[in-house]
Amino acid sequence: MTPILDACPVRRAAQTNRLAGGGGIDRSRPLDFRFDGRDYQGYAGDTLASALLANGVRLLGRSYKYGRPRGIVSAGPEEPGALVTLGSGAALEPNIRPTMVPLRQGLEAFAQLSPAGTGPDPLGWIADRFSRFLPPGFYYKTFSWPRRLWPLYERMLRKAASSAPVPEQRDANRYEHRYMHCDVLVVGGGPAGLAAALAAGRAGASVVLADENAELGGALIDEPDTPAGRAARAWVAAMVGELDSLPEVETLKRTSVVAFHDHNYLIAVEERGDSMVPPPAQRLLKIRAREVVLATGAVERPLVFPDNDRPGVMLAGAVRTYLNRYAVMPGQTMVVFTNNDTAYRTALEAAGAGARVTVVDIRPQPRGALVRRARAAGIGVLPGHAVTAVRGRRAVRGVEIRALADDGRGVGAAAMELPCSVVAMSGGWIPSVQLFSQSGGRLRFRPDVGAHVPGEPPTLNRSRPAGACNGSFTLSACVAEGLAAGQAAAGQAEAGVGSGAEIPHPPPPGTDDEEEPALFLPHVPGPLPGPLPGKSFVDLQSDVTVADIVLAEREGYGAVEHLKRYTALGMGADQGRTSALNGLAVLAGQRGVGIGALGHTTFRPNLKPVRFGAIAGPHLGPSFTPQRRTPMHPWHEANGAVFEDTGTWIRPFCFPNPGETAEQAVRREARAARTGVGLLDASTLGKIEVQGPDAEEFLDRMYVTTRRGLAVGRCRYGMMLNENGVVFDDGVTTRLAPDHFLLSTNSSGAARVLRWLEEWLQTEWPDLDVFCTCVTEQWANATLVGPLARDLLRQVTDIDLDPARFPFMSMRQGTVAGLPARVFRIAYSGDLSFEINVPARHGLALWESLVRAGETFGLTPYGTEAMHLLRAEKGFIVVGQDTDGTVTPVDLGQGVPAATARDFVGKRSLFRADMLRDDRKQLVGLLTADPSLVLPVGTHLTDTPRPVPPVPTLGFVTTGHFSPAVGRSIALALVAGGRGRLGETVTAYRRDGGPHPVTIVPPCFYDPDGERRHA
Repeated sequence: MTPILDACPVRRAAQTNRLAGGGGIDRSRPLDFRFDGRDYQGYAGDTLASALLANGVRLLGRSYKYGRPRGIVSAGPEEPGALVTLGSGAALEPNIRPTMVPLRQGLEAFAQLSPAGTGPDPLGWIADRFSRFLPPGFYYKTFSWPRRLWPLYERMLRKAASSAPVPEQRDANRYEHRYMHCDVLVVGGGPAGLAAALAAGRAGASVVLADENAELGGALIDEPDTPAGRAARAWVAAMVGELDSLPEVETLKRTSVVAFHDHNYLIAVEERGDSMVPPPAQRLLKIRAREVVLATGAVERPLVFPDNDRPGVMLAGAVRTYLNRYAVMPGQTMVVFTNNDTAYRTALEAAGAGARVTVVDIRPQPRGALVRRARAAGIGVLPGHAVTAVRGRRAVRGVEIRALADDGRGVGAAAMELPCSVVAMSGGWIPSVQLFSQSGGRLRFRPDVGAHVPGEPPTLNRSRPAGACNGSFTLSACVAEGLAAGQAAAGQAEAGVGSGAEIPHPPPPGTDDEEEPALFLPHVPGPLPGPLPGKSFVDLQSDVTVADIVLAEREGYGAVEHLKRYTALGMGADQGRTSALNGLAVLAGQRGVGIGALGHTTFRPNLKPVRFGAIAGPHLGPSFTPQRRTPMHPWHEANGAVFEDTGTWIRPFCFPNPGETAEQAVRREARAARTGVGLLDASTLGKIEVQGPDAEEFLDRMYVTTRRGLAVGRCRYGMMLNENGVVFDDGVTTRLAPDHFLLSTNSSGAARVLRWLEEWLQTEWPDLDVFCTCVTEQWANATLVGPLARDLLRQVTDIDLDPARFPFMSMRQGTVAGLPARVFRIAYSGDLSFEINVPARHGLALWESLVRAGETFGLTPYGTEAMHLLRAEKGFIVVGQDTDGTVTPVDLGQGVPAATARDFVGKRSLFRADMLRDDRKQLVGLLTADPSLVLPVGTHLTDTPRPVPPVPTLGFVTTGHFSPAVGRSIALALVAGGRGRLGETVTAYRRDGGPHPVTIVPPCFYDPDGERRHA
């Protein structure tokens, strides 16, 4: 991928925002990386986001709709503003959150959210300035006319919109799947998750603990290097150490649980490594757990205020994470904008690290312990104020502060300007309830939390929320709930296990401060509108503003699901983690109701983007669809066959001579089969043996034509239907013994037909004594076709081939080329034909013997395309090509025994009124006015030569060939009322030009009386 900035290496930037000490990084291991063509350096333990911030990089891209500069907002998987592309070529990975990418040596990343990347974006500037003309759905309203220009409009919109590069090379990574079973699955490795896992593990249950971060401990690992912070990290280390010592506990780091399905079946994605570590890159985990503890924590809620998307506007908790975990100070002058007490921790710790901090609190009189500590530390606190504008475009340079009205609906006229380089905002905490909702649990809105929390538990799954995801935000409450959930889950998971002792490691003191309630506002009102009022963004990834939601409600999209789809709110890669609740708050304010009255959007799997590679896992290429080869395949390869895939089989398409095209080869092969003798490898034909005392009765119920009275050694063609009377499969049944039948199916249908037979045997007719066995791979089939076929076969067999004693549609057993064989007189070609079946281990020997014996007869091997040409000349069908999901035997010209009392699957449906309509699509033949013109499959037919759209179609072509035997092109088609229109001319429209007149004729073009097959 081409870097967006300078392509030439430049001098490595200094880590200007890195603190001199502290953090969990390893300063002894510097790591070099590149971003947008510039060289930077970070340390082991950094993420890409923390390393960029340490190097002073603010701008990581632009928004997709308005092209506005965007930077890092969070420190975790909820990141809504910054997406990057990693690597290039086969290692290209788009749509990656830099907050979740561990830094590694040689890492290469690019900004992606706009064609302009981090550089100047004139088009984005224009879109931003004229955004009032680009409301939600503007493209539907503006570009709907004239209709013919939509392709042009679409290209323009796609070019203007931000987008990730699409990988053009095969993914170089390897992926795996793993199936896991456990008594208790704990999702989340914070305090509640650690307590739950340890309680369940000490009770003797098998436990899997999954956390999406590289380090367990949740928020406790973000504590500063103070006595309380060191005690918190020591507590985490003690808990993790004991978990590691328990043999029945498995800890999975960097593992995101993305889906919760019925019956406690969960999907997780485990990050296994990077380019420095051998593959696999990811592992998809399919987990079946008896009990699930959801300790998924909470994410910080952004505040909605004008220009809240500028690079440098970050979540206060993220600033604290970068400060304490990565020793990165995002800016030396900071405004902390909050509605709750937790943001004061960020203010205190940033001030302690040397930043100049001012707190803007929308609450009129905050008095909590943290507020008092901030004031005692000399931090300025502005209660009852709000940020009403952010100065700067590519980076924060300052903010405008105004007094907030008592009701929160307005701001004062007097403005105060504060210079700053970072705005650390906090609007409270949003419990991560997505998995609980997916499990079938119901959510309830808690006004004191300002968010939805778990309510009524699910019925099909057993899950227990604990900790912050349950609306409990103090450390002591999280540990207590985790302990109780883990003990209960272990007791439910396995009867007889111990109750579990109390956690031997009490939570550290000093981390729970008395906090005052938060004050929740849907959004901060801006000042009186100016010429270019600032936008208040609700969803940074989808560029959804407060004004967009107001407009959507005014236009009738006031239901939460309608709002989501009309504005794209919460439909980005972050799945609305930080935006959905604020969007509901704005909508509730517009409608004058509480958030709880609105409900919420549906949390669907997956919670985060999952690579297609991880979904596919090892099931690629031959591992996805095993390539099946016939026993004769080595001969085909050695003799220049051109192959094609037919289902899971690899079959010869044709055998071209040197200098011969495939089309010429097919015509030569078909001509030889009609005039001399051809040889077809038909080993792929599906073969199912049906045995048992009730085999005849069973098959009589499954086929349209009866199998009763079929003599041993005789064959009968028939169609198999589904319950709707639609053709499901067709083939020939041969009676090998009174209680033993052999069914043939099309090459790709044996497994499907076997499942169909077993379904009826096992669910509808379990009283029938019948066994079905697929024997497709046990038999090889070499088919001799043509007027010289009998003469050739006589040279190598002891079977009497006299037509009177070996008639058409019969089978004889004997030896062919010294090999035990079953020989069938079945003619899919419509010509004299012998299908020679031998055990698969003898298939190649049989084929080579026939080739040698056929040298004096001019034997010509032929492939699948000539086979289809021969059957099309006779009007024989291929189920799935000449039929679709509506075609019945009557539509194909087959009679149906209406008067008989015998029942069969699908019979009742055949006599419904719709099935008896004369205008149903029926199988017919087509002859083009131009004999050389071959109609492609799918060509549509109409009644008029030059219609004006829209035009009803009469039907479509299902098969088209040029026939050497007929001397012209032929086609089969499904045409409405076709058999009643024989001799009429209709119009065919090919994609490469038209119209073309064609005549409807019967579907059999060659030997209509069938004399050749009886020869």
